[in-house]
Amino acid sequence: MKNVTTTVGNRAVVSPEEWTASRIALLKAEKELTHRSDEVARMRQQLPCVEIHKNYVFDTDNGKLSLEALFDSRSQLLVYHFMFGPDYAAGCASCSSIADSFNGITEHLKSHDVMLWAISRAPLTKLQAFKSRMGWSFPWASSFESDFNYDFGVSYTAEQMEAGAYHNYKKEDPIIHARYKSDGSSDVAMLSGTDLFTYVKERPGMSAFIREGDRIFHTYSAFERGVDILWNMYQWLDRAPLGRNENSFWLKHHDQYNNEQNGSGKSCCH
Repeated sequence: MKNVTTTVGNRAVVSPEEWTASRIALLKAEKELTHRSDEVARMRQQLPCVEIHKNYVFDTDNGKLSLEALFDSRSQLLVYHFMFGPDYAAGCASCSSIADSFNGITEHLKSHDVMLWAISRAPLTKLQAFKSRMGWSFPWASSFESDFNYDFGVSYTAEQMEAGAYHNYKKEDPIIHARYKSDGSSDVAMLSGTDLFTYVKERPGMSAFIREGDRIFHTYSAFERGVDILWNMYQWLDRAPLGRNENSFWLKHHDQYNNEQNGSGKSCCH
C-alpha cells in the first residue's frame, strides 16, 4: 500500500472539496480586509494638510528645481524618501527593491495628475551613477543642500540619534555610536558601503503633497511598516506558498543575485 502524504510543510493535504471550502472561508477574511483598506484610504484622503512655506531647492538632471517645479505641472506630488546618504557608496538595498517597480508606474501616475519622485540626501552625481547601474529612469532628486530630509523625518544628525530621534511620530531610544559597528549583524549597511550607525541616520518613507496655484500643502507621510504596501515584491511573497519566509538577511541589489536561488531571509530596516 502506498504511503499517503497528509501534510506538506505545515499544510494539510485535503480533497478538492475541502480545499474549496477553506478557500471560501479565507476569501471572506480577504474581502473584510479589502473593505477595511478602502475605509482607511478614505480616512487618509480626508487627513488635514499643512501648508509648506520653506523654499526647498533640489539638484536634478534638469538643474536646480524647487519643490513646486517637481510637480511638473501636475497638482499632486508623491515622494519616496530613498535611503542614500552622502556617505553611502550605494543606495539602500531595501529601498532599491521598492524602487525597482518605479519605472513601470511613473507614466501611469503622470496621466492621473500625479508626479512621482525619489529624493535622497546623497549628491546628485552619486544618485546618477547608481541610477545608471540599476537601469532606472524614474525622476530622482538630491536634497544634499536642503533641509528637506530633516524636516520630513527621514534624516538625522549623529547628535539627534544619540539623544533619541523623533521618528515615525514617536521618540526613539538613544542610539549610541559605539554600539553601531559594521559587523556581521549589519550586512545591509555594508551593501551601502557604510557602517550601521551612518546607515540608520537615513530612513525610508514616503510623503504626499498637493498644489493649488502657487501654494503647496503636505497631506501625508508614512514610515517603517507604513511603506510595506509600496513593496510590491512582498505583495507577491505574501501569496507564495511559503510567504515571506524570512529568518536571516537576504536582500541584495537586483544585479547582485547572479541567478542564485537564495534561502529564506529577512529584509532589514523596514
